[in-house]
Amino acid sequence: MDGRDRGGRACVRVMSDYAWIAWVVLGLILIVAEIFTPGFVLLWFGIGAIAAGLAGVVGLGYPVQFLVFFVVSMALTAASRTIFANYFVREHEGGGLKMGMDSLPGKIGTVVTSSRGALSEGAVKVFGSTWTAYPAEGEPPLEAGDRVVVESIVGASIYVRRFDHSPDWRGRELTDGGGDDDSRRS
Repeated sequence: MDGRDRGGRACVRVMSDYAWIAWVVLGLILIVAEIFTPGFVLLWFGIGAIAAGLAGVVGLGYPVQFLVFFVVSMALTAASRTIFANYFVREHEGGGLKMGMDSLPGKIGTVVTSSRGALSEGAVKVFGSTWTAYPAEGEPPLEAGDRVVVESIVGASIYVRRFDHSPDWRGRELTDGGGDDDSRRS
């Protein structure tokens, strides 16, 4: 009976000595599985499992290893939600990041279809997309080829105003005629 008793204790001791390997393997599996899932959840549990494995390496018991796993996983999950909410979600405030339709006001486009009908409906191309467009209040009907600036968006339509002056892309006005070449040679 003593032989079996010692063998059982030896088996338990060996199993507890190598339990950290199971934690690390579980952690690595969860971290790799995170690649195939849409969200940062498994990553934090994988890091929690690796932390529990480190607790096992230093000789802490199973209850402490499970506690380390739970606390680290939950803390990282909660922290990541806070970080993502603060840094990656932009509210519609004055200085916020504008994307899609929200970025159109102030952009310059070209009329591709002249105004027609009672509402003076036309089509304007802005950044490669063609929009149903109407002249802004007080503006004459749109003519194909006109340069316009987007004033506002209502539904899926834009209201535009003629754009008379386009700034030089170099940031300064070009002058007519020569003289510049002669001054550079001197």
